[in-house]
Amino acid sequence: MDKLIQEIIDWVRMTDKQIIIGMSGHGAAGKTTFANRFVNLLNQNEVNYINTDPYIVSSNIRKHTIIDYTYQNENHRYKMTACHPSAHHLPSLERDVQMVREGLDLYTIDTHYMKSELISSKNKVTIIEGMSVAFINPDLFDLKIYIYTNGETELMRRSSRDLVERGTDIKYLRQSHEERRIQYELFMHPYSQHFDVIIKSSDEICLEKNTFDFKCK
Repeated sequence: MDKLIQEIIDWVRMTDKQIIIGMSGHGAAGKTTFANRFVNLLNQNEVNYINTDPYIVSSNIRKHTIIDYTYQNENHRYKMTACHPSAHHLPSLERDVQMVREGLDLYTIDTHYMKSELISSKNKVTIIEGMSVAFINPDLFDLKIYIYTNGETELMRRSSRDLVERGTDIKYLRQSHEERRIQYELFMHPYSQHFDVIIKSSDEICLEKNTFDFKCK
């Protein structure tokens, strides 16, 4: 994996054009940690970073949006999770990514959990990270990286975060995890086929796909 990261860093440093990298995957996959590695390895003063969480429809709204779906011949009825494309403000994200491509400055969305920051057209690299990236036009990116993990690892990582930091009830967490994972398998994971690089992150890091030809860029 270190070799792949170094190849991407070398490609970024060799090319003269501005680059937009999209990173996606479900929650607790490790994509934010992966994105931060790139930011730290590159010149931080020349990198824009956009976290797409503010483009996800509020959980207060989603909990009232009940959807029906079939998984392994069983009918399910549950609230829409962030694994569903309709849970995201996709036109807004596509507009903002297009603004970056056009060399325009913009400010990220300001929320109570994430302060607005300037995305500068002077910066060579823009990293856009989050679940929403999976659902928008893949042609907006110069490189697309998808990171996911298995259900057991996701539950373990989510439990350590939600139980300790958010005081989530364990029974509720397990139920919501099962339905979230099913919605992930049905509605999100198929979009991974549009990515140049696919990484499975569990006990070991596995590079499942790498079709990005750095030499041709």
